[in-house]
This record gives sequence, C-alpha cells and structure tokens, in this order.
Amino acid sequence: MAEPSSSKPPAPEQRLLPDEPDSDSDITPKATPGPSQAHQPSEPSSPLSPVAHLKNSLNKARHTLFGDHLTNPFEYDDEDNTSENELLLDPNLPANYEDRHQPLPRHSLSSIHSHKRPSHDASDASDAFELDSLHSQDPLETSDHEEEIENSPYPEVRAAVSPYDDPTLPCNTIRAWAIGLSLIFLGASMNTLFSLRSPSISLGALIAQVIAWPLGHGWARFVPDYHVKIPFVKKKLRLNPGEFNIKEHAIIVVMASVSFGVAYATDIILAQKVFYKQDFGLMWQLLLTISTQSLGYGIAGMMRRFLVYPASMIWPGNLVSVTLMNAMYEEEEQKGGEGDGTVHGGKGVGIGGNMPRYRWFGVVTAVGCVYYFIPGFLAQFLSSFAFVTWMAPENAVVNQLFGYSTGLSLLPITFDWTQISGFVGSPLIPPWHAIANTMIGVLTFFVFLAATLHYSGAWYSWYLPMSDSNTYDNTGKQYDVSRVLSPDYRLDEEAYKNYSPLFLSTTFALSYGLSFAAITSLIVYTYLHHGKTIWRQYKSSTTEKADVHMKLMRRYKEAPTWWYMSLFAVMLGLGFLTVLAWPTNMTWWAFLLAVFISFLFSLPIGIIQAVTNNQIGLNVLTEFVYGYIQPGRPLGLMIFKTFGYITMSQALTFVSDLKFGHYMKIPPRTMFMAQVVATTFSCFVQVFTLNYALNHIPGVCTPTQPEHFSCPGGKVFFSASVIWGLIGPARIFSPGQIYSALFLFFILGAVTPLVIYLLARRRPKSWLRFLMAPLIFGGAGSIPPATPLNYLSWGIVGFVFQYWIKKKHFGWWSRLNFLTSSGLDLGLALATLVIFFVFTLNEIDPPKWWGNEVVAGTVDYKGTAVQMKVGAGESFGPATW
Repeated sequence: MAEPSSSKPPAPEQRLLPDEPDSDSDITPKATPGPSQAHQPSEPSSPLSPVAHLKNSLNKARHTLFGDHLTNPFEYDDEDNTSENELLLDPNLPANYEDRHQPLPRHSLSSIHSHKRPSHDASDASDAFELDSLHSQDPLETSDHEEEIENSPYPEVRAAVSPYDDPTLPCNTIRAWAIGLSLIFLGASMNTLFSLRSPSISLGALIAQVIAWPLGHGWARFVPDYHVKIPFVKKKLRLNPGEFNIKEHAIIVVMASVSFGVAYATDIILAQKVFYKQDFGLMWQLLLTISTQSLGYGIAGMMRRFLVYPASMIWPGNLVSVTLMNAMYEEEEQKGGEGDGTVHGGKGVGIGGNMPRYRWFGVVTAVGCVYYFIPGFLAQFLSSFAFVTWMAPENAVVNQLFGYSTGLSLLPITFDWTQISGFVGSPLIPPWHAIANTMIGVLTFFVFLAATLHYSGAWYSWYLPMSDSNTYDNTGKQYDVSRVLSPDYRLDEEAYKNYSPLFLSTTFALSYGLSFAAITSLIVYTYLHHGKTIWRQYKSSTTEKADVHMKLMRRYKEAPTWWYMSLFAVMLGLGFLTVLAWPTNMTWWAFLLAVFISFLFSLPIGIIQAVTNNQIGLNVLTEFVYGYIQPGRPLGLMIFKTFGYITMSQALTFVSDLKFGHYMKIPPRTMFMAQVVATTFSCFVQVFTLNYALNHIPGVCTPTQPEHFSCPGGKVFFSASVIWGLIGPARIFSPGQIYSALFLFFILGAVTPLVIYLLARRRPKSWLRFLMAPLIFGGAGSIPPATPLNYLSWGIVGFVFQYWIKKKHFGWWSRLNFLTSSGLDLGLALATLVIFFVFTLNEIDPPKWWGNEVVAGTVDYKGTAVQMKVGAGESFGPATW
C-alpha cells in the first residue's frame, strides 16, 4: 500500500558504481599519502586479472565496512559477495564497532591541511559565488593546539571517505546551478506526471548523477569562458570555470536528491480536486506544498550538532554514495582527465563488456525507449501477460488467482519494464538478500494468507475484490463519500448510520495490518540489533572530539543557525496561513501538535537512521492521533498527517544530505542555498505540472484511462483519508468493529524479530540470521496500488541480476549493472513522454486489435472479479454499525 509504505526501511539513493581497476589499487578514495604512509615500502604486485583484482579490492572494503558477518544469506559464495552496495539495506551494518576505538596515529591539523589534490589552482575558487570563505570559526570550539586523529575513528567511514580536501575546487558555480536547475525542472516535472500513471515510475538522483557527467564535461569543453554579471553578486563570474569537478557534481546530485521526489502535498491536492471535488485554488496549493516541503529545514538546522557534526553519526547510506562519487573522479585523475571517468573492464565479461560505459548507457536508453512503444502502445497484452484470464475472462476465481490488476498474479509474466520497476523501483539496485526478504513477505502475506482469508470469507471478502485500493459499501459498490459528507466536508453521522459501514479488499486490509507490524517490528529489531550501538554512539556524540572531517569543514563558514530558524519561522507562518485562511476544518492547535510530533521524533529517529540506515515512519501514528482526536475531517487528516510525518521525514532527508556534503567537503552555506532553492523551485514545478496534467489529460484518474493515467497513489491517499479521517479508526479498527483483528499485527510485529533473534542465536551459522522482520512486513508496502505482479516480476529480475549475473559474471555486473538500470529507467521515461505529448494530448488511441483488447475483456481488468453479488435491495455485513 503506497500510503503506509513509509514505515519500511528506506532505500537510499545509489550513485554510480566504479569500474574494475586497471592497476593494483583499492576502491577506497585515493589521496596523497600522509606522514604515516610516506615511507612505507611498496609490496610487489601479483599478476592478477582486473576482475580478480576488483574482487580482492571489494573484499577488503567489505570486511572494513561490514565485518565478517555479511556473508550472503542466500548461498552467495564469499568470493562473489563483495560489493560495497550490500550496505544498501543491510540491517546488521555495521558490526565491528570495537575496532572504532583503537588508537590511530596522530599529527597536527596543519599537516592534514597540507595534503590536497593538486589539480586546481587556488584562483579557481574565486570563480564561484562569494557565499563561503575559508578559515571560519570552529563550530565545536575545540583547541587549535590540540593534536587530532589522522582519520575517522570508524572503520566504515575510513574505507569510504577521503580524509583530505581540496578547498580550491569551486562548487558554487554558474555551471553547477544551470545544470542542477535544468535537471530539477526535468526530473520534478516528469516524476509528477509519472506519479499519475499505473504502474507509477520515477527518476532518481542516480539518473541526475549519470546525466550530469556528460553535461558538465561538455560545458567545460564547449562553452566559451566569458565573464558574466549575476544580480546581487558583486563581481563578474566566469561562465566556464575550467574542468568539471567532483564538488560541482556533488552539488547537482544534492539538488536532485531534495527535488526529484514528488511532494506528499500533491496527493492532498489530487484527492481534494479529483475525489472530493473541492478546489481552493493555485495559491493554496503552492502555500501547502512549499510549507510542508520546507518546514523541516528549521529542524535540520537545529539537529546538525547532534546528527551531522559528530563522527559517530555515520549515516551508512551516504558511505556508498561518497565511495561511488569519489571513484568516478579518482579514475579520471589516473587517466589524466581523459575517458568517461571510469575504468573499462577486461575482455570476456559479456555483452557490452568492452564498450565504453556511457556508450552502453546510451544504447540501453535508446533500445529501452524504442522497445517500450510495443508493450506500452502497440501490443499492450505484453505488459500483463495473464493469459490464463484470457481463456476464462468471466470466471471470478481464475481472475482472482491469475489476474494482474485485482488478482494475485500467480503466473507473473510481463515483458514491460514499467510493470517490473513500477511502484517498487529498479530490481537492479537493492542487494539480493533485501529482495529475498521482501519476496518472503509477498508470498507469505499477499499470496498465501490473502488467498486463505479471502476464500474463507473473512471480512465479507466473498462480496469484494481480492486486491485493489477502493473502498466499498455493503452492496459491493464503491463507497459513495458524498452520501456521508456534510456541506462543510465533515462526516454526517446520521447519514453514515443510514448508509453503510466501510469495507476493504483483502490485500488492502492486510496492508494496514502489515503497516502496524512493520512499525513494532522495526522498533524491536532496532533495539535487539542496534540498541547498544545507538546508545554508545549517542553518548559519544555529546562528548567525542571532532574527527578529521569536522576539522576539514572548519575551513568554510558555517551556515548560521538563524538562517535555518528564520526559514522555519517563515514556513511556520505559511503553514498557519494555509490551515486557517481556507476552510480546511483543521484547528490551530492541531497544526501545532503536528509540527510538535515531527520535532519530537526527529532526534531519536534521526539517531536510529544515522546508525542503522532505517527510518521509522510516522504516517500511521499521525493518522491514529488525528483520527481519534478530530474524527470526521478528511481534509484536516491529510494536512495533519503531512505536517506531522513529512516535516520529520524531510528534515532527516536534509540532514542526510548535509552529512553527504560533510563527507564531500561541500561548503555549508553552498549546501544551504542549493537545498533551499532546489526544494522551492521543485514545488512550483510540481504544482504547475500537476494542474496541467489534470486539465489536459482526457479521462485522467479514471480506471479505464487509455494511457493508464489512473492516479493510483492519489486514489490510495483518498481512501486513507476516508478510512482514518472521514469515518475514523474508532468505527473501523476499534474492538467490536469489522477490522479490529488487524490490531493483532502490532503484537505479531513485536514478537517476530524476537523469535528470529533467539533462533539465530541458537544457530548462528544458519540463514536465519539474515531474516529481517521489518523488510518481511514492510517491504511490500506499496500493495495496493501495486499488485503482486509488480513485486513478483521485480523479484525474478532481481534474482537474475543481483544473484545469478553477479555470481557468474561479476566483471560485467560491476561495470554495467547500475548503468543498465539507469538506461532502462531513462528510456522508459522518454518513451512515456513521447506517447503522452504525441498521442495522449492529441487524443490518439492505441491501435484497436486483439492484442490491445483482450486484456480489457476480463473481469480482473474491470474490477468485478467477485464470487458473490447481492440482489436488488439486499446487503451484506453487520446489521448495525
């Protein structure tokens, strides 16, 4: 289910994986040797192949980053399980904390300052905007005469982040801003448009990183070196400040990271305009989106001292990002600035093995773009190859078991990248053990348990579809919200008693139970596996001395706290205006309560995420709170949930990016401006794009829209507002109500990780130690609107690439896997845009032939695959409610 899915552990955005090294070198960032390294004798190199050498290098990095416990739980050979990307969703990371406190060589800070990359002149820094300067006051106020450690005290950070900095690299340049803002416009608008599709697709910051490389180097090569005058900037700036560098690239990726994601507030606008038929106008939409997206900056600014500055706040997801970003530029330096920024692999590594990486990316993008016209427009039966339902189009049970739209997809066959990556994301990104845990949850709950409950008649399921995101009344028809809404958009209790209780499809009801279990399982799991570490690192964060990265960042002026607090005050004022100046049915004190909840949970959840890479979502908590304190107010609930949950989530996203900038040595004031401008600009882009789509796409947000712009996410958001806001949890989940048994999932979620933990301790070498209860319960959190077809096909492709190809063809996988994923995503996006602008806007329908009509002829597609129907004047369900 899309709406409660945020309670599952987030998958951090990945950046480009380095190629196979050509020489005997490790994948960790290279730097000029420090004093303790200068006189060490060199070891004779062995004649290893590039692939073999990369495996050895990755093994070294893996043991440093993850410890010896990270052997793949699903029969990886230890030799093949060697990617630093296992960090992505590893629940037990990091393990070897005792190594962090071993003494390290010490030297003065001046010696650290003397080591930096020599490829840029100091004059280059003057080509940037004068926002940052060097030698600012120490934010932690430690003694200047105190000797500092040479590197981070944490081995996983030492393995990923360079302890050196080149302060002469310009990053706040016209080039970085021009490329960044251009990519924001493209990414934010495309993702907003794609969010209306089913399955929804999205472009991530990885796409921005890949595209920014040729754009930046093309700019450096072809744009003339003019000096231009920028408003409010004292001096003229160079249009082309020289070679495109890693800090400019990092700024662009940060801008994409905070802007590419579709704002949560757009679902409020969608539900309000399309489903509630209420429109407050463009100004209210902009105020709502900007305030909800940017209010978290104030919290992020206050949390820097606790979540960014301390070395113990590691933020594991950023370690992968930093390693991969550094690898691109270090290989370029080894080549003298030539090539595509990566090392080419050896011979015999499969299709495309000897092709330059960006040529491969272009080929995959072009082929993916052209191919999508077949399943996406010309032969749509290839998108959902549920051939069993074609043979029995009117059989309810057959369509429930094998249907792709409202069924369980027991034969998950598709030839469409949209179905594979839609809702879930590319299966070429997460590690195999994370995919496997998610598949365990899908098969256990959304196939076996869902079928058992449905065919046993639980929750009156014989009268309802197996899987969809609609709400139903006691005649089996979709719930008519207008019959229970008062003129001021509140619940009319008398009309509700005279109409019907609310019913859900089997998988929709299960998804709420699993969201309850995901919350408690993540809390218990975190305590069992990371409790001591979190407490130790929290205590360290309040007393530990600054590490080398903090010392290096002192060269730059810090972004003052009053900048963040001023922005917080402005956004708080905009929030008050949004809530009180329009008839939202939300009180001022409820708005302050939502903000208080976000602020209260930001630090503890931030500490958990900084150590474990898991974030506990507050969406279900906020729904519970508001659903009980102010029931019957659907719009108020949507706004309360957004301010109470997204404010904290955005704050931690900003903090994570600040830590990324901390590791990349990006000046803090440049980071602040890049984040704020990118977030604000993307809000305008998303709101205007959403309104354009709603006004120009024929049949938008209807189940039968020809190009599948059926608004699946908005429909789930609307259904959640009806469940939690209009009807209220007291009438649905409380004891004695239809779905009260779902509260048992809170207990199941708390007990399961404890059982797994105890069994794994009895058999420490077994595969049990790799079971992750939060992923099992929350990994399939996008069902509905996603279907089992999306997850099952995603798991099959993930097995092929992340297990089989990685194991058998590691050279190809290490060079081209992530570029293949990016190319498929970008090709799909480009083809979808062409179909939209060329065909959809001109009302050109797909060709009418069997291949496009057979799918629409099934009861699965029509949403009418139910076993029993009531007669005229009859109803099912309880007699009173």
